[in-house]
Amino acid sequence: MKYIGAHVSASGGVENAPLNAGKIGANAMALFTKNQRQWKAKPLSEDSIRAFKTNLKEAGIQPKHVLPHDSYLINLGNPDREKREKSLGAFIDEAQRAEQLEIPLLNFHPGSHLRRISEAECIALNAEAMNTTLRNTSFVSLVVETTAGQGSNIGYTFEHLAALIHQSDNPERVGVCIDTCHIFAAGYDLRSEEAYEQTMEAFDRIIGFDKLMGVHMNDAKSELGSRVDRHHSLGEGNLGSRAFGFLMKDPRLEDIPIVLETIDPELWPEEVKWLRRLEGD
Repeated sequence: MKYIGAHVSASGGVENAPLNAGKIGANAMALFTKNQRQWKAKPLSEDSIRAFKTNLKEAGIQPKHVLPHDSYLINLGNPDREKREKSLGAFIDEAQRAEQLEIPLLNFHPGSHLRRISEAECIALNAEAMNTTLRNTSFVSLVVETTAGQGSNIGYTFEHLAALIHQSDNPERVGVCIDTCHIFAAGYDLRSEEAYEQTMEAFDRIIGFDKLMGVHMNDAKSELGSRVDRHHSLGEGNLGSRAFGFLMKDPRLEDIPIVLETIDPELWPEEVKWLRRLEGD
């Protein structure tokens, strides 16, 4: 069974996110546990934590199908030590927030080298920060997201993500989230059955499906291999409808959060229904 939702608003408190997920017919979801464009936030209150858990249960969403995303400000591969340490402190806080909510996953983008160090050095800095975060938490798994490779971002090859896993002191608590728009923009095609199988074979060979802990389901305004991160509504971009049929019929995507980050939240209820129809076809 596939667990499908969207990255829903937590405006007014994290406890509102499950309510918003329920409105679109979701049985999975993503959220920000704090303002994603601010470094600091008030600690989660006991009332918010308790209400979040209650609302999540009432929405019929299991904690393992929730994929919180960290702040966009965080860059664990920043070559500037002071800025990297600031990012690390914020990242540890994000991971601890997930644990307070009893969510076993935290999704994040690997860092950016800012054209000041090599990709390998940036990967090593990311891995070091991830190891520190794992030592400062108990059970949360760090879920590294595939990127489009825009700007100086790492994470646009499966080899980058495999290196982060291999450099982990606790690899059983490190996984991967495939973003369909990002991997397409990075050069991994999904549009035909042959292309889909080639991409997924590469993922399995380089990373392994045992490490797949989430999927971001997005069409792409960007072109194949453009390394431009521009999401689109499902079936309206350059990925097209067939790619999502391949994904929804793939048994390797069972029992993980599949999360929409498409550009029109008004379409999310219909997109969720459409994906479920594709699964059943």
